[in-house]
Amino acid sequence: MYYSDELVEEIRAKNDIVDIVSGYVKLTKKGSSYFGLCPFHNEKSPSFSVSPMKQMYYCFGCGAGGNVFSFLMHYENFTFQESLKALAQKAGVDLPQEEYSAEAKKAADKKAILLEINKEAAKYFYYQLRGKQGELGHRYLTNRGLSEETLQKFGLGFANKTSNDLVQYLKSKGYKDEQIIQAGLASADERYGVHDKFWNRVIFPIMDVNHRAIGFGGRVMGEGNPKYLNSPETPVFDKSRNLYGLNFARTARKNNIILCEGYMDVIALHQAGFNQAVASLGTAFTSGQANLLRRYTDQVLLAYDSDGAGTSAALRALGILRETGLSGKVIDLKPYKDPDEFVGNLGQEAFQERIDQAENGFLFEIRILKQRFNTQDPEEKTVFHREIAAKLCQFSEEMERSNYLEAVADTYQINRESLKKLVEGYAARTGLVKPLERPKSGIQPKNRAEEGIRRVQRLLITWLTEEPRLYDKVKKYLTPADFTDELYGKVAEKLFEGFEHENYSPAGLISLFPEEEEQRQVAELFNTKIELSDSFSEREKAFHDILLNVKRNSLEYYSGRLGSDVTALNQVLEAKKALEELNKTHISLEE
Repeated sequence: MYYSDELVEEIRAKNDIVDIVSGYVKLTKKGSSYFGLCPFHNEKSPSFSVSPMKQMYYCFGCGAGGNVFSFLMHYENFTFQESLKALAQKAGVDLPQEEYSAEAKKAADKKAILLEINKEAAKYFYYQLRGKQGELGHRYLTNRGLSEETLQKFGLGFANKTSNDLVQYLKSKGYKDEQIIQAGLASADERYGVHDKFWNRVIFPIMDVNHRAIGFGGRVMGEGNPKYLNSPETPVFDKSRNLYGLNFARTARKNNIILCEGYMDVIALHQAGFNQAVASLGTAFTSGQANLLRRYTDQVLLAYDSDGAGTSAALRALGILRETGLSGKVIDLKPYKDPDEFVGNLGQEAFQERIDQAENGFLFEIRILKQRFNTQDPEEKTVFHREIAAKLCQFSEEMERSNYLEAVADTYQINRESLKKLVEGYAARTGLVKPLERPKSGIQPKNRAEEGIRRVQRLLITWLTEEPRLYDKVKKYLTPADFTDELYGKVAEKLFEGFEHENYSPAGLISLFPEEEEQRQVAELFNTKIELSDSFSEREKAFHDILLNVKRNSLEYYSGRLGSDVTALNQVLEAKKALEELNKTHISLEE
């Protein structure tokens, strides 16, 4: 359904971006902006910025950027319509009632259609499990101790042994082969044509936090590889930013979330009353999933397999949790391998005891670290102590570091003062900062000249956005046409128009561009880093040089088109005149 630009802008303006993003990302104020770890890529040093003045976010690491709409679209995998509706509800804005019709359904975007297909597939699998053809799968699940109530709660299903049942069913509902393939439910090859991806498997529908089927996991019946098969990445299914069972766990009202490795672990724990259990989706735990958890809890309990692989995965997850600002603890499952086996053999009360006794994440790391050393050997013991000192430097807060130092020293009978000196020595050598990364020699970016031209244009737009009063001082020298990149020119035109009427809105401009890549580039335009000294005169010179470069590049650009573009002549003449004036003019940055 179409909504007016005025309504869209009203909803955007009523949702402060710092409030929205801080619900997903831990933010710390630095100067006029807020910073945190980017939710869209793995990083250890915060490069994700949120500007309350511009009402935009931008990551200086991966380049993701936009306004409140694009943030929800990117993070929650929402369509623009879904993002608009969520923010309208949050702001208390009533949207016009949407009327559904055959035409509207056909016009629905790709994501909406894929969600419809997944919903139909989930229903199909559900009924197959409860029919004669699903007896094998049903028997397998009940033999694993699952009740009918649990089967229904998680919508568990079955994929038949024949390999094109689901495709035929979905086609009977009016969906096309390519749409079924895009949903990750079918494959195509010359021998078999379009055929089901899942067959002869128990099916675990994967839901997002709004209980919408976004993908599926399947466990093969009998012999076959792979044992577990998951949906591929699709426009509605991003494994790195979803968690199995979170649609239930987010409303569990517990003071923690239990993170497992497998679907059956989650289901078994929910059936035992631990409805705060979730699992990653066939991949290693990611920072995106950690940021998702942070919306619902401050503490995550790891219930990973008790074997070596599970221990390694737990160590990695603890690091990600710490970087995200979450407290991590580890549940001891021995003598059993996983939560499913544990609760099946020892029951609910025993598992609750293990929760109550969960080991502090950092102390778990030190205990596992100790297994690498023979502490009876003085040399190995010294190396072990040095490793502890290095790990203690992870804590930036002095009090927290001191508390952990005391706990470790007491546990491993280490002299506190000696360990403290080790920590201080390590901190002094490393500076507790990430070492400077030098560019690799011999590798030069393509089109360096063109990128240099675009960069000064980005610098000027960023500077004018942060200090809009400067527009009145430079508008006689500058026009949107001077921004020779097509996208930059469109943005400059709208931005200058806003300056003229004193209602400019960088965040509002982003909504004018429907493509995600364009939104990213527009966000970059308003967030280019400007490296400046504290000297006022040097700042003025830098601004003047940037303005001169933009005009000089504009002159060269249009001069090169004089033979083919009749409008270029006027632009060249105007640019020459402006450039001559600029060379003789001092532009003050003072009010």
